Amino acid sequence: MSSEQRADAGESVPVRHAETEWSLAGRHTGRTDLPLTEHGRSRARSVAGRLATRQFELVLVSPARRARETCELCGLGERASVREELREWDYGEYEGLTSAEIEARRPGWSLWRDGCPGGESPAQVGARADRVIAELRAARGDVAVFSHGHMLRVLGARWIELAPAQGSRLRLGTAALCVLGHEHELATLTHWNLATS
Repeated sequence: MSSEQRADAGESVPVRHAETEWSLAGRHTGRTDLPLTEHGRSRARSVAGRLATRQFELVLVSPARRARETCELCGLGERASVREELREWDYGEYEGLTSAEIEARRPGWSLWRDGCPGGESPAQVGARADRVIAELRAARGDVAVFSHGHMLRVLGARWIELAPAQGSRLRLGTAALCVLGHEHELATLTHWNLATS
């Protein structure tokens, strides 16, 4: 992208969905379609205030219920376009398990290195993130992106041209938002893991 295009481009604002029963319990939640908890709904409403100062050209959302519900509670549901690429990492055989349960079965396992049997590898999630990034970079204004913890961590890593596995270094809580931007010619993580009260 040229500097002229970057000057016209807005920022992208990824938002991780709010709390579910499984995120609260630390269970890997990829394809299981869970609603938000009541506490999660309250936190999602508080994110709305942080987004209210922006005019979004585009709103993208994962098809998962927890992401769509977060988007709706932020007041952007009617404008949202669903993107399959924003689904959470497919955990395959590890769906619904905690990291401790997985490591008991497979000592030394790392999602970021090994991926999941019957699910996705880091490279596959990275390829999905790259397709989303192409759409974000083509936008002229700000873009809101509602998705999931591991997917957004990969998105953040790929935004700054790191390998998908480097998303392991980008902690991201539920109902947290980030800002992806630019400084001169470089893609930057302008803000990361901003929590709401």
